Amino acid sequence: MLKIKLGLALLSATILVVQPAPAWAAPTAAEVQRKIDQLRTLAAEKFEAANEATLRIAQLEREKKALSSKEALIKVELDIASKFLARIAIQNFQGSGFGNSFELLLSTNPTQYLSDAAVLEIIGTRNAKALRDFKSTQQRYQASQFVLVDRTSNLVIEKAKLNREVTAAKKALAQATKVLTSLKKEDREKLLREEAGREKKILDSSKKYAQSYKGDNSRGSAALEYALKQIGDVYVWAAAGPTRWDCSGLTMRAYQQAGVSLPHSSRIQVKYGKSVSYSSLKPGDLLFFGKPISHVSMYMGGGKMVQAPRPGKKVEVVNLVRMFGKKPFVGARRL
Repeated sequence: MLKIKLGLALLSATILVVQPAPAWAAPTAAEVQRKIDQLRTLAAEKFEAANEATLRIAQLEREKKALSSKEALIKVELDIASKFLARIAIQNFQGSGFGNSFELLLSTNPTQYLSDAAVLEIIGTRNAKALRDFKSTQQRYQASQFVLVDRTSNLVIEKAKLNREVTAAKKALAQATKVLTSLKKEDREKLLREEAGREKKILDSSKKYAQSYKGDNSRGSAALEYALKQIGDVYVWAAAGPTRWDCSGLTMRAYQQAGVSLPHSSRIQVKYGKSVSYSSLKPGDLLFFGKPISHVSMYMGGGKMVQAPRPGKKVEVVNLVRMFGKKPFVGARRL
């Protein structure tokens, strides 16, 4: 009996060892398409973050330039005040031989020399206003230097952020291309044909919606009419026309035509205009998606919106939804 049990155990072990592993199932065309779309959407999100960083860099560079100019002017004032007080100090020391006055005449840094408490005490008894002016100018110069250092530091941080976001976006697009090229030729060509077919349907219906739109004299309507004229133009990061757009580039240029100046960033555009509820939308209202915000479109009316969605897509009219992919609707603004 023991031999029989041992034999059965060995047989079971042998069967377990030689059991073939389940065959690996290649991803379906639909799964590949979803992966590519996800990566392209991720790239669009990173590009929008890069738009914000680009604007912040431009702002900081303007501030730094203005601060540098201001600092230079204050430095001139400080030098004039220093030389004026130096002459006063010399006059006060004329009765005591060369002494400190001779040292002052040879000094290349009057400001440092004037930091001597004894010298300032003598000057201050007869020239209080000149001394106050000097100290005030000195404080303004030091404050200007501090702010300039702060802006320079922030500039370095924002440039690093811009580089990270652009690198991440390009990496996502490269991965999307890799996923596509990993398919067999016939599968890849089939997927591309199907994608082209879907995009053509979207384009055809978008053109019909655009042709059917009847606007009014409102600012939002004027901006919307401009955006609808761009139907079929391709998405390109940081583009703002005339034939290539990203999401915030399209809304920026559309509202520019209506006389409203907007920055090229969805995360900053959301700060403009007034907030409106989802149930109170009107044509031309800007719609924002994502946490943090990474997409902006424009309400068309009739439950539709016009947008430049992401790489691989064109300006289109689609249904307004509360979830744009994985991005929740977070608010609307009327300009």
